[in-house]
This record gives sequence, structure tokens and C-alpha cells, in this order.
Amino acid sequence: MSYNTVSPQTLYQARPEFQQELKKVRDQLHYQLSPYMNHTVRVQTMDHHVYEGTIVHMDADHLYLRVPQQYHSPSSGIPAPDRSYAYNNVILPLVLFNLLVIVLLS
Repeated sequence: MSYNTVSPQTLYQARPEFQQELKKVRDQLHYQLSPYMNHTVRVQTMDHHVYEGTIVHMDADHLYLRVPQQYHSPSSGIPAPDRSYAYNNVILPLVLFNLLVIVLLS
């Protein structure tokens, strides 16, 4: 496998003040959310997606939310598929800097 020998071109680099602001927000989220591990929350992202679930973990970049898997009952006349393989809960990783609102539900 050959690699391009031309110097790489930077396509984007965050301004230092933006980097500092992101780190400040990330640290603040860790401080505020740590006591609410295993609590149910509603999260809205910057793209206005809304998720409800339980906070199960946080790392440097992500909030991990356990969300119940939706069960859709089959239409009448159609046999129900074998659901033995289905998971009861799904862990959804959400990027911390993309979170807009987090509301405590329990």
C-alpha cells in the first residue's frame, strides 16, 4: 500500500478560544451530571433530537444513555417474529458538545 508523500493539508482547525470554551463546557457537564448517574433524563441535542433514558456512563467525550427498545406490535394477520434475539435496552452514546438540554425525569 502506498501513501501520499505530499504534505497533508489542514482542512479545519478549531480556534484556541473555541477549544477552551468546549473544554470548559465539557468539564461543567461532567461536574453537573456525575451525581445523576443511573437517573432517568430527557436529552435534547443541538439538532433537536430528543431521547429519554438512563445515564449509565460518561467519558471525556460522550454521555451514554440506556434507552428502552421500542416494541412494535405486528399488524393483524402477520405472525409475530421471534424476539428472543432482541435486546431490552440499547446504549446510545451522545457526544457531549452536541447536547443542548438535559432534564431530570427521576
